[in-house]
Amino acid sequence: MGAPRVAHVTRATRESHVEVRWNLDGQGRHQVQTGVGFLDHMLTQLAVHGLFDLEVRAQGDLHIDVHHTVEDVALTLGQALDQALGSRQGIVRMAHAFVPMDEALALVVVDLSGRPYAVFEARWHGPQVGQMPTSLVEHFFRSLATTGRMNLHAHVFYGRDDHHQAEALFKALARALHHATRLDPRRAASVPSSKGVL
Repeated sequence: MGAPRVAHVTRATRESHVEVRWNLDGQGRHQVQTGVGFLDHMLTQLAVHGLFDLEVRAQGDLHIDVHHTVEDVALTLGQALDQALGSRQGIVRMAHAFVPMDEALALVVVDLSGRPYAVFEARWHGPQVGQMPTSLVEHFFRSLATTGRMNLHAHVFYGRDDHHQAEALFKALARALHHATRLDPRRAASVPSSKGVL
């Protein structure tokens, strides 16, 4: 294995302060504290099921609402992913994962193409899960795709419980990113693109 694929990114605004450490070649170790309990739970799924070592600490203006914190955590995670991938040489690049969570089924497809784009399809049954509005799940995925410079498609096929739907999405994201970020020994140091650059 070559140089460690690890990133440490800090994002500070008037609305939040976020610090992320992301090791792509980890074991699923995690320390997550954002002040938003459901988001912590989802990021734990990202680390555990993606086998990423992940540290996330955030302090945001939760006295207003959770929007800024969720958004800024996603943006910082995307920056860390982009930084850890470096030139993206040798990676598998494209991957997908189906994940069931009891009655819910989700699919996430990623292409670490360097071009940000997101498609998100889910129907929620209530306004929030815990402290987190269900509408922010889509916003999280779109923000992550933007700074992570990836093409990301997320779809919930069906489900009755919003917690299960969201958790299936985050677990599918974890598995898809795990596979897409792996190094393909047959590709060696080449970039997985006919253009020669990502």
